[in-house]
Amino acid sequence: MTRRGSSANRYYEGPSSDHFRDGIFFNPGGEAPRGFTDLLRWQFGGGRSKWPSSWPSPHAPARPVERVEGKTLRVTMIGHASMLLQLYGLNILVDPVWSKRVSPFSFAGPGRVNEPGVAFADLPPIDLVLVSHNHYDHMDRATLARLKAAHDPRFVTPLGNDAIIAAAAPGARVSAHDWGDSVPVGDGVTVHVTPAHHWSARGTRDRRMALWSGFVIEAPSGKVLVAGDTGFHGGRHYSDLARMHGSFRLSVLPIGAYEPRWFMEAQHQNPEEAVEGMLLSKSAYAAGCHWGTFQLTNEPIDEPRERLLAALEAKGLPRESFRPMLPGEVWDVPAEPLAIAGEVDDRPAAGS
Repeated sequence: MTRRGSSANRYYEGPSSDHFRDGIFFNPGGEAPRGFTDLLRWQFGGGRSKWPSSWPSPHAPARPVERVEGKTLRVTMIGHASMLLQLYGLNILVDPVWSKRVSPFSFAGPGRVNEPGVAFADLPPIDLVLVSHNHYDHMDRATLARLKAAHDPRFVTPLGNDAIIAAAAPGARVSAHDWGDSVPVGDGVTVHVTPAHHWSARGTRDRRMALWSGFVIEAPSGKVLVAGDTGFHGGRHYSDLARMHGSFRLSVLPIGAYEPRWFMEAQHQNPEEAVEGMLLSKSAYAAGCHWGTFQLTNEPIDEPRERLLAALEAKGLPRESFRPMLPGEVWDVPAEPLAIAGEVDDRPAAGS
């Protein structure tokens, strides 16, 4: 559990480390987020594409089954970074957001252009919620409170974020963890909290006071990497994860909110970098998220998908290996990797 005390950090007080000092978390060997002057330069610099006010998904809202067992790995896209992962008898939500806006205000800020891919009332019993960090498009207090009331799941999150979750959902079963921690969450299933290259803030006075992360879900049916919000950072985290955990059956990777690069590169990878991340992490398959629901940045709404498919083609990779998922889309991830024509695929089997 996160420790808090009399320091200026309202969320966490703990020992210094290679990514925490003087009450602030940071990216070791990486870049700090851009400051207020750069934010103004971006916001008033033009170049922002106009998204449609409504962009419905071609998929009807899904009605998930109660559980999946055995080697089945089912991914259901809710929208943006919110996903339902069903594996080995567990139902896991990642960064759940059912609200209309991702903003501190109900009347302003990025709004949905499509409905959630699963109606809240149609969710199966939720066992576990993974919250990667505290930005509004990943941590939605209203949704967390609804989940606590309806499902009473366990919440796992990086350091400091438990304070926000506990305030949003009093009595929630929440635990906060550092990079490198391992958390048993079910019979034979463990969640490992992993580094990401990002930052955090809910407002102007809590910048980088809570940690950000990704997650590795290790189950007998295979390993799943949830990268969280992250800049590519030379691919170091992906290579490190492959060395530490071996191959992945699936990686959930962000592909959107990347323009302009001078402002976003340190915090959000682009589609080409996402493909590199899939390869570096030795992932048999990848699900693309963080696009097509909330306009956060400058690129056109469909550009992440178009660039992702072009990047796959340039690498000679099958389109089926990396899906840019849309709300309501359901994917039963194969247990074996796809063959790559003309090449020897040295990625280990998807279920290993």
